[in-house]
This record gives sequence, structure tokens and C-alpha cells, in this order.
Amino acid sequence: TGAISSLQRQMEIQESELRRIRSEKELLQKQLREREVQLQAVSDKFCSMTEEQRQEEIVVMMEEENRNLHQVITEQESQLAEQGKLISELQGIINQLRAEVVNTRLHLLEQKQAQKDIQSQADALQHQALQTRVALEQITSKFERYRNKIIQATFSVEGSQDPVGELTDNEVLEAMQKIINERAEFQHMLKSKGSK
Repeated sequence: TGAISSLQRQMEIQESELRRIRSEKELLQKQLREREVQLQAVSDKFCSMTEEQRQEEIVVMMEEENRNLHQVITEQESQLAEQGKLISELQGIINQLRAEVVNTRLHLLEQKQAQKDIQSQADALQHQALQTRVALEQITSKFERYRNKIIQATFSVEGSQDPVGELTDNEVLEAMQKIINERAEFQHMLKSKGSK
């Protein structure tokens, strides 16, 4: 947004300069037309006179005026050419600034869309994490119930001693394995004696 505002300020400055130069150009053209009208009026006035001496003075004055006028015209044409060139350059700068404003706005729109996409992904990940946490809590709860049942079944066997303190998972597994082995040996012994 700051870049767009800066570009717009530059563009307004260039457009103001362009208007000023065009106004000066119009003023110079107006002055040129006025000088041409004055020259024509002097020429018409002097043409109507008949005195020979006055006519010679008039011719000299007109020639001098013509020289001055041609010089003014040449200078004004040069200024107009320079101003026309400057107007073209300013117009090019304004077009460039407008293009930069458009590109900057497009870039901002792309960034906003990317930000929305990232936010949407973050929301989806957060929702997924919440579901995973709930599922983990449910699995943990089921595991604890299952573990407690295993401990209860393992240490409720006749001849087994109650555990001292909290059992680790390995201790529970070892106790279960011991019971399984003892039962397997007892079953093997019974089979060897022919008992069902």
C-alpha cells in the first residue's frame, strides 16, 4: 500500500508538471499569434502611407521588426520543441508509473490470496491436530484400561505377589510371560500324564 501511494504521488507530480508545461506552451503560442497580428497591423498601416522618407523608415523598422520577430519565433519554436519532448518523456514516465501501480496491486492481491491459503492450511492443520489429540487421548485411555486389566489378571493368579510401587510396561510383560510359560509347562505336564 505504501508503494502504491508513493507511485500515485509521483504520478500526480508528473501529471501536474505536464499540465504546467502544456499551459506554458499554449501561452507561447498565444504570444506568437499576437505578435503576428501586431506585425500584420503595422504592415497594413505602413502600406497605406505615401511619403517616400517615411516609407524608407518604415521599411527599415519593418525589417528590424521582422528580424526580431523571426528570432522570437525561432526561440519559441525551439522552446515548443523542447517542451514537446519533455511532454513525451513525462507521458512515458506517467505510463510507467501507472503500470507499476497496476503490478503492485496485482502483487498485493497475490500476497493476500497466498496469505488466505496459508491461513486455510493452518486452520486445517490445527483441526487435524485437535482430532489427533482427541484420538490419542482415547487410545491412551483404552491402553490404560487394558494395562490395568492385564496387571489385575497377572497378579490375581494364585501364588503371585502384589506389585510393589508402580509397574513398568516391561515388568508387566515379564509377569505375563512368566504366567504363560508356567501354564504351558503345566499343560505339557498334564498331557504327558495323559490327562485332559
